[in-house]
Amino acid sequence: MHTHPKKQQTYLMVKPDGVQRGLVGDIIKRIEATGLKISALKMFVPDEENLLTHYGKADAWYQSKGEGIVKNREAAGLPIEKEAIDYGRGIIQALVSYMQCGPVVAMVIEGNQAVAVIKKLVGSTEPATSDVGTIRGDLTLDSYEIANLDDRAVRNLVHCSDEPEEAQREIKIWMSESDMHDYRSVHEAMLYDVNLDGTPE
Repeated sequence: MHTHPKKQQTYLMVKPDGVQRGLVGDIIKRIEATGLKISALKMFVPDEENLLTHYGKADAWYQSKGEGIVKNREAAGLPIEKEAIDYGRGIIQALVSYMQCGPVVAMVIEGNQAVAVIKKLVGSTEPATSDVGTIRGDLTLDSYEIANLDDRAVRNLVHCSDEPEEAQREIKIWMSESDMHDYRSVHEAMLYDVNLDGTPE
């Protein structure tokens, strides 16, 4: 079923580094300032099965990422101890392990073009190259290169969905119907229901 853009939903999860650093409030403030609304919110320690479902990738992804790791290790003069695809799989294994080291804060965010707006707000996946003004660009300084050399997951504060279809898949993994709340915000009334002269549409 097609969802109206005003009702588009996306999934965002504040990772353990964001929770531990006390940045949940700042992240929520940035989200709400856009006019989007939070339709679901909860804190929990993610289980391994759901994490593997959430982050699972195709072999081509593992191979491509692994080749990048091999290249970085060679440049740093480090030994190559396994096949590229195994280094790629190690990314997800390290991420799953890290995501279970403490609680996360998960939320469903709703509103016009929610997926694109949140992606812009969060910034690119690598903090070192994320734009100033984004959550990752402003609040952390990790990088893929250092994380790979340290054999750990990158600390980039949050996960957000890349596409509307991905958002719906991720929401189903982490949220139940009882977690969701349908309500109308003041932002929605101002954005969608009022003409320029202040009269209702």
